[in-house]
Amino acid sequence: MAIIFFLINTIVPPLMGDIALPGININASTLVGAITLIFTAIFLIRALADGLVLSDILTDIFVKRLGIKEERSPKRAARDAIYIIVILLVATALYPLISTLEPNIKDPLTIATTYVALGMILVLFYDIGRILYRIVERKAESVADSIAKMTDKRKNGE
Repeated sequence: MAIIFFLINTIVPPLMGDIALPGININASTLVGAITLIFTAIFLIRALADGLVLSDILTDIFVKRLGIKEERSPKRAARDAIYIIVILLVATALYPLISTLEPNIKDPLTIATTYVALGMILVLFYDIGRILYRIVERKAESVADSIAKMTDKRKNGE
């Protein structure tokens, strides 16, 4: 689908030239580009929803291999990682749209978009780090308890 939308967006608008649509006073190529962008966003959202389901399955497999019984936090960490990707994609997609604005609006809006995306990403990275730290801490405690039990058994057996 990405290839199809890329081809539509690169081939169709130049073929339309400067055809103006009566009544709404915009070029047909701009309208086709906007419609293509909307459909791309719809398919991106569907792909990300499928990615969430796939990440839940992969996270469950990974969590079971680690021996962790808590299911909610690793899933949230995987979703946070997907949200980071979505934020990067949305911020990157906004830059061409922002660049078409006037310079006195474009510059502050570009800076605001960058800092808002950076702030959201930092919060999500912090959340992922906190979740992973909690998981590693619990696993380390269980390994330490197992080693302590083995040591006690050897002392009692001797």
